[in-house]
Amino acid sequence: MDPITFSIIRHRLFRVVEEAVITLKHVSGSAITNEGHDLMVSLYRADGSLLMGGVGFLHHLTSAAEACKAIIRRFEGNINEGDVYLLNDPYTAALHTSDIYLIAPIHHEGVRVAWSACFVHVYDIGAMNPGGFAPDAADIFSEGFSSPGLKLVDRYELRQDIWDTLLNMVRSPEMVALDLRSMIACNNVARERFLALIGKYGVETVDGACRTLIEQSEMLLRQRLRELPDGRWQSRQYLDVKGEISKVVLTMTKEDDRLIFDFTGSSPQSRHSLNCTRWASLGGLFAPLFPLLCYDITWNEGVIRPITMIAPEGSIVNCTRPAPVSVATVGAIQSVNNAACSTIGKMLAASEKYADEVTAVWHANHFAIFMFGRNQKGGDAIGILTETFAGAGGARSFGDGVDIGGEIPNPISRMANVETMEASFPIRYLFRRRMKDSGGPGRFRGGTGGELAIVPHDSPDGGLHYVISGKGSAFPMSDGISGGMAGALNDYVWVHAPGETHNADRFAQSLETVPGEKQPISWGVYPLQGEDALYVRWNGGGGLGDPLEREPDAVLRDLREGTVSEAAGSEIYGVVVQSGAVDALATERRRREMRAARLAVAAQ
Repeated sequence: MDPITFSIIRHRLFRVVEEAVITLKHVSGSAITNEGHDLMVSLYRADGSLLMGGVGFLHHLTSAAEACKAIIRRFEGNINEGDVYLLNDPYTAALHTSDIYLIAPIHHEGVRVAWSACFVHVYDIGAMNPGGFAPDAADIFSEGFSSPGLKLVDRYELRQDIWDTLLNMVRSPEMVALDLRSMIACNNVARERFLALIGKYGVETVDGACRTLIEQSEMLLRQRLRELPDGRWQSRQYLDVKGEISKVVLTMTKEDDRLIFDFTGSSPQSRHSLNCTRWASLGGLFAPLFPLLCYDITWNEGVIRPITMIAPEGSIVNCTRPAPVSVATVGAIQSVNNAACSTIGKMLAASEKYADEVTAVWHANHFAIFMFGRNQKGGDAIGILTETFAGAGGARSFGDGVDIGGEIPNPISRMANVETMEASFPIRYLFRRRMKDSGGPGRFRGGTGGELAIVPHDSPDGGLHYVISGKGSAFPMSDGISGGMAGALNDYVWVHAPGETHNADRFAQSLETVPGEKQPISWGVYPLQGEDALYVRWNGGGGLGDPLEREPDAVLRDLREGTVSEAAGSEIYGVVVQSGAVDALATERRRREMRAARLAVAAQ
């Protein structure tokens, strides 16, 4: 194919996806979609294989491919132009029931030539808890409506019976309807733009470019893998729910132009809803692989072919029905994501050519706090604290991680403004800021996470309720690399207001000064009522390299900016500051003593 035509078609395919994403965000009325960017849009070949992966949460690129294939198996012979299909069953393809896929075939002159697929975390799915996260669910039957595939639109006509049934099973049906309409609009735009591309270049030329694009991606990734050293790297992630500890164990093996991700040794599936299915684990390992190894390669089926995953059935990373999975996206899936990020980073660190592309683990523990109740106007309010998407960058081989720097598996994640959240929920922020000492120490420091505190405000019911889920707060998860240390732990504190509140500080600027009894919490459903407060801190990114090798002036800058405490500057980095300046001789002596102490411990 003419390389200029091929390049134009490739860029036009990118634009198809990008315009569909913009449509999805503009039509949706949900903060988790248009503020947090918990979404995904991609294009797929006629057989359901990935053609063009889009932005958003990258876990879904491979899962939506399986969703397309599941729809083909289920409806082949009855797939028509103008159809739209819905799928959200985790044991078929989805990550959890709240993440609904809408999948639409694209036909040209009566022949199916492609698929478009998108997802959002819908406003509600009818689970036992509003918003869909159900930490106390005993099985998937308590986690809301679940479908292995149904036809929502038939030949451009909405199936009203299906539509009414879906909305009859959820809270705030008008908001769920808006979620679904945003995805229908997204698929419509993708179809129209894809057909316009065919109209300009012809179906044979576009199809040839698509085949070439997949072949090119496979060739480029295999070539990169051959440039990397053969070897085996391991990583572990620990999850703590109500004192029950589970682990995700990964051994990644690189052989010539193949990567094998083996999760043998991971814990058996849990009775808690942090499990994930096989397809979710596959998406979890690809989420960091796409940006770390394929940043200059189109994300499609060609990238998938050199990768093999081994996930033992009945384990926490390949659970069997009807195990609960509603917390999977912030539970086992993210642990898979972290472990893959860690092993890929170790492989890159062992390569002379790619050593400058190493990164420690980024934001490793979502806190996914869903709030629900009546808002200031008396209407229903369900939604997430979007700060969970703010993340923290892992340290890189050439510099510090980005403070509040997002996360590896979602290149466009972000948090909403404080004012947006306060306008949507009957709450008031006491503070929201970077958290001191949260970035993993190292020669290059991990990016900081953050901390916040909220109280009820102007609520018709005196407050609201919230759901805490995730992986607990007992273990650091943002692993460091090459001698770097892990980022700080998550933390959740329920502050019970004192009996007398008329003299209390209503604008406290730290957890210590928020009045009341402080109770650590980490899993379940809790009230935020009256004068009580909720404090949350989230992890920083992992560090890279020995903290004792960090430039003293960089530590001094961190001290001045408030990202590192004086205690950490001295006890972890070994930097001595006198009168606002680094004491070079004292610092050298201090670091020499700390290294000697390490050797003494190692010799015991």
